[in-house]
Amino acid sequence: MKKITFGTPEEFVPSKFCSTLNYKETDISYDYSKIKFETTNRGCRLEIPIDAEEQFYGLGLQLKTLSLARRKYVLKVNADPVNTQGDSHAPVPFFASVFGYGIYFDTARHAEFQFGTSKHNYNEIKNLDNVPRNSVATCTDVLYSTEPVKGTKTLSVEIPVAKGVDIYIFEGTNITEVVSEYNMLSGGGCNVPDWGLGVFYRCYSKYNQDKVLEVADYFRTSDIPCSVIGLEPGWQTQTYSCSYVWNNELFPNPDDLISKLHDKGYKINLWEHAFTHPISPLYDSMSKGCADYEVWNGVIPDFSLPEIKKEFADYHREHFTASGVDGYKLDECDNSDYTGGWSFPDCTKFPSGMDGEQYHSLFGTLYMKTVLDSLDNKPTYGAVRNAGALASKYPFVLYSDWYQPKDFIRGVVSQGFCGLLWAPEVRHADTKIEMIRRLQTVVFSAQCLINAWYSEEIPWKKFDCEGDVQKLLKLRESLFPVLRRAFDEYEKTGKPPIRALVSDYSRDEETYEIDDQYIFCDNFLVAPMVSWEKERKVYIPEGKWRNYWTKKPIEPGWHTIRTKNIPVFEKLS
Repeated sequence: MKKITFGTPEEFVPSKFCSTLNYKETDISYDYSKIKFETTNRGCRLEIPIDAEEQFYGLGLQLKTLSLARRKYVLKVNADPVNTQGDSHAPVPFFASVFGYGIYFDTARHAEFQFGTSKHNYNEIKNLDNVPRNSVATCTDVLYSTEPVKGTKTLSVEIPVAKGVDIYIFEGTNITEVVSEYNMLSGGGCNVPDWGLGVFYRCYSKYNQDKVLEVADYFRTSDIPCSVIGLEPGWQTQTYSCSYVWNNELFPNPDDLISKLHDKGYKINLWEHAFTHPISPLYDSMSKGCADYEVWNGVIPDFSLPEIKKEFADYHREHFTASGVDGYKLDECDNSDYTGGWSFPDCTKFPSGMDGEQYHSLFGTLYMKTVLDSLDNKPTYGAVRNAGALASKYPFVLYSDWYQPKDFIRGVVSQGFCGLLWAPEVRHADTKIEMIRRLQTVVFSAQCLINAWYSEEIPWKKFDCEGDVQKLLKLRESLFPVLRRAFDEYEKTGKPPIRALVSDYSRDEETYEIDDQYIFCDNFLVAPMVSWEKERKVYIPEGKWRNYWTKKPIEPGWHTIRTKNIPVFEKLS
C-alpha cells in the first residue's frame, strides 16, 4: 500500500478515529504520478486516467447496483436508499478495479465519483477515427445508451469543502487481495465470538418479560437453534428519543430475565439509538457536548469528545454490562432523506468542530467505539445502521428497514468490496415459500438474523413450516466450522468471508454484472432464489465444482437451476 497526500487534508477524517490504523508502506507498480489534483472554489478535485473498458466495484454497501463503471455516485449516508446514485447505510470512498488496484480517499465528505468521463482535448478528438451516429433513436434506452469506446477515459473525484486529501493505493492479483489490503489498513477484520455465528432472534417490541422467556423456551423445546435473544424498543421507558432506562411495567426484574436467559444458553442484545431524551439520566451530561440541533426532542451527543464518549460508556457499563448484557443494536445512526426526514441537517454544528455532513459519515463508527468501551473487551457481535470507512475491525453487521429481497441479496454480494458485513434479515413473509426463500439466504450470510420486532407471533408459525425452519437453522449450525475458519482469516488477513464472484475471478468478464451469486466462506458458491422464481440461471466459474446437496460434479459455465432448495455449489480445487 502507498499513501499520497494532495493539498491540505481536513482534520476530521476516518483515519483520525481509527485506533487500529496499520499503515505499512510498500512498493507499488501503480503510476500515481498520472493523478491530477487541484483545489477549486467547490473544494478539491482529482482526475485519474482509466481504461474505457475497466470495471470498478465498491464505494461501500450498495443495495441498488454492483458495477460502478460509467456511472456517477455521490457518497451520502441515507437509510433505505431508493436509487443507484450512491446513497447507502455505509458509503465508503474506496473502490477496486479488475485491473488489480484500489484507491481509498480519506474523507468524511459527500465525495462525488464519476467513472468514465471524457476530458476535452481538441487534438486527440481530431485524430480519433470517429464514426457518425446516424441512426435515429425512438426510445430513451437507445437515446441515452453509452457508445462503445476504447482507450483512456477519466475517473473524476470531487470532494466538497476540503482543500486536500490523503489517498491510499492498494494492489493485488484480484479484487479480493486488494480489498484485503484495504481492510488491513484498519487492522484487519473483526473478532466474532463463536455464539455470533449462530442464530439471532429479535423479539416483538411489545413483549413483556414473560413473553420473552416463552420465546426462549420455544426454541429449546422445538429443538430449533438460537444463540441470541434481542430486545427491541419496548424494553425502555422512552424511545425516539431514548431514556436508556428499563421499562419496569414490561420488565419488572431485568436482572432476573438476563440471568434466566443466560442459564438457557442465550446471549442478550439490546436495541437503542444515541438521541437522548430529556428524561434520561444521561441527558444533562450529553447536553454538555451535543449538536445545536435535536432529533425527536433528544440531544445528539458528539461521541468524538472523550468526555462525552466516557459518560455514555460508563453509564452503559454500570447499568447493562454489569447485569450481563452482551451486545447492542445501534439504530438510526444513519440519515433520513427518504424515510420521514427525521435526522439532523448537514449544516449542524458539533462542539468538536465537525459539521453535520462529516458527523453523518462518522456517526456509526463513533457510536460503535463508544459502546465497545462500555463492554470492556467482552466478546460481542452486534448490529448497526451506519458504518463507513476503516470500520472492518468493529464486530457489527449492517442492516436496513428496506426489505426488497433482490436488494437484500445484492447487499450480501456487495459487502465484500468495502470491508463491512451485512445481514439480509428475515422479518415477515406473505407466503410459506417467501419465508423459506428468505431464510435460505439468511442461513448463508454474515449474521443469521430473524428480526421479529413488529411480529407478535413467531413469523413462520402461521405457515405450518416449523420443520423446514428447523432444518434450515440446523444447517446454519452445521456450517460453524467453515464460518469459523473464514471469520478467523478475515480477522487476521482482512479477507472478506463473503464476496462477489468478480472479487475472486476479476478477469472473468462473465462475473462482472452478477449481483445475485456470491462466494461464501471460500469454498461455496451460493445463488439465492426469491419467492416468485421457479428457476434461475447460475454461473459456475473456472475450477472443479460439485453440487453441495447431491455431490454431483458440475461443469464451469452457465446453468439453469430449478429447485425448491437454495442452489449451493462446493469448490473442490
